[in-house]
Amino acid sequence: MRERMLAGDLYRGADPELEAEMREAMVLTKAFNDSDPRDPEARQALLRQLLGSIGAEVEIRPPLHVDYGRHLHVGDRTFINFGLMALDVAEIRIGQDVLMGPNVQLLTPTHPIDPGPRRAKWESARPITIGDNVWIGGMAVICPGVTIGDNSVIGAGAVVTRDIPADVVAVGNPARVIRSVHEG
Repeated sequence: MRERMLAGDLYRGADPELEAEMREAMVLTKAFNDSDPRDPEARQALLRQLLGSIGAEVEIRPPLHVDYGRHLHVGDRTFINFGLMALDVAEIRIGQDVLMGPNVQLLTPTHPIDPGPRRAKWESARPITIGDNVWIGGMAVICPGVTIGDNSVIGAGAVVTRDIPADVVAVGNPARVIRSVHEG
C-alpha cells in the first residue's frame, strides 16, 4: 500500500506498515507539541527526526499535526505559526522565506467521488508545493495537488482548490486571484 500511496494511486490507509509509520509520527509530534519553549535546540532536534527535511532558521510553533511527517519539507527561514495541519500523505514542499498564519491546513489526501470505492475505504493523495516568499494567511486551506507560485499571498480563510501563479494575491472560497502583488 505504501508504494501505491506514494505513486498517487488508490490505496487503503488501514495498512499495518502505514499505521506503524503514523504511530511513530504521532509519538514525535506529541513530543514536539509538549516540548519546552525555552529549549529551541531540543525542538529543532525533534523536527529533524520527524520531518523529511527542515532548513536553517525555521520556526514552527506548536501544535503541529502531521500524518507521517517524513513527506513534509520546509525551506530556510520559514515561519509557521500555531496549529499547522499538514496531512502529508503525499509530499508537501514549502519553500524558503514562507510565512504561515495560525491554523493553516495543507491537505494532500483525497477520496473517490464514487460512493462504492469510498465506502471500501480507498483513498489517494496529490502533492502540494508552496514556492519561495509566499505568505499564507491564518485558517487558509490548501487542497490536494495545489501549487502556489513564488511571492504570492493567500488571504486568511481562503480555500485554494487550484494552482495559484507567482506574484499574485488570492482570496476567497474558492480562492481567486484579485491582483498582482506589485499593484499599490
